[in-house]
Amino acid sequence: MVSAVEQMSKNANWAAFSKATELKKRIWFVVCALLIYRLGTYIPIPGIDPRAWESIFNQKGGGLLDMFNMFSGGSLQRMTIFALSIMPYISASIIVQLATSLSKRLETLKKEGESGRQKINQYTRYLTVLLAAIQAYGLAVGLENLQGPTGSAVIDPGMFFRISTVITIVGGTLFLMWLGEQITARGIGNGISLIIFAGIVASLPVAIGSFLELGRQGQFNFLTILVVALLVVAVLIMIVFMERAQRRILVQYPKRQVGQQQMTQATQNHLPLKLNMSGVIPPIFASSLLFLPATLVGFSGVEAGTWVADMQRYLQLGHPVHMTLYAGLIIFFAFFYTAIVFNPEENAETLRKYGGFVPGIRPGKNTADYLDFVLTRITAVGALYLCVICLLPEFLIAEFGMPFYFGGTSLLIVVSVTMDTVAQIHSHMVAHQYEGLLKKTKLGRKGLGR
Repeated sequence: MVSAVEQMSKNANWAAFSKATELKKRIWFVVCALLIYRLGTYIPIPGIDPRAWESIFNQKGGGLLDMFNMFSGGSLQRMTIFALSIMPYISASIIVQLATSLSKRLETLKKEGESGRQKINQYTRYLTVLLAAIQAYGLAVGLENLQGPTGSAVIDPGMFFRISTVITIVGGTLFLMWLGEQITARGIGNGISLIIFAGIVASLPVAIGSFLELGRQGQFNFLTILVVALLVVAVLIMIVFMERAQRRILVQYPKRQVGQQQMTQATQNHLPLKLNMSGVIPPIFASSLLFLPATLVGFSGVEAGTWVADMQRYLQLGHPVHMTLYAGLIIFFAFFYTAIVFNPEENAETLRKYGGFVPGIRPGKNTADYLDFVLTRITAVGALYLCVICLLPEFLIAEFGMPFYFGGTSLLIVVSVTMDTVAQIHSHMVAHQYEGLLKKTKLGRKGLGR
């Protein structure tokens, strides 16, 4: 009986999806945009010797460089036009959001609605160009200084190579920024997150194959591989559970008079507060801030014994300094982004305006203080959960030497983006069904009028 009901539900969902023409167009747009992105990850930068660069990357690879390469979908290893991926745009977004919370002018712009948001987005784009140009020039200079077993990574070093590299990489970054905005506007889900998601998923088979190859060579026994596989499954289950976890605050609405004689009944509702309200933003922001110095230091070609060499060692995956910095940045951005997306004072004022109140708490300032108290506690738990998920692979690397580069951050992004995209698809299907019911109702009314 249960299986028959489930089959009927699946058939109904499939029928609704087949009729949702607009939703299918959006999904196809996302697929085509991601295919264009993947094609761009194979277009090399002019002036690079592929064989020399491959040997140099294999020497310099490991740690954060491999993580950055996974985030870029292999673009860094192939040194393509998307070598910086979307990271300059993410770094610019961090700076602009921090500046918005500190600058009264930007805060006023944010409150102006759509026009203010467009101006802030324009500032973010300008800053993206600046950061991408600086990083691209540093990358070009670093490439010129790199020497491998087969020679230099750059065929013809000089100012022309630097300028062409800056133009190419900045153009690739801006194209990804534009593509992400188009996916958000005309597709399903957040475009920037989907681009990072596509890069990680594309690198997943290679990461799994490399780990299994090490097991075949005898570096890991079967028991170790089994434990790692079970650990990945446990992390996936934990991510799904924690991302769905909510703290529901009971809100009551008293009786209200509608018109002259009608009286509405007192109702109860819930204000849902997600345990991890910031989503994947804290790990992405923290990773982008750590990737920049680690990448520049990794390509600098410094000698041992210098302070830059010490910094390179400190920024390696599994090092206590890197783990401490990473955890601190995750906690900071978890609280910072939660404060941006949920304002206790505004929500308390909205409840008071519509007559709602939390049982036992006075409306107004007391409700705002209560919401802030609850939000602080659950955000602390959510930040701790993010730290555990993202630092667990680094602990395995530090203690057991596992090349486990498809770590907690990548798993968190993949699972969270998948859940968010599926939820948005479901919302579009529900909206399509609702529009269909409205059309049928209007037709029925017209028929009765006749």
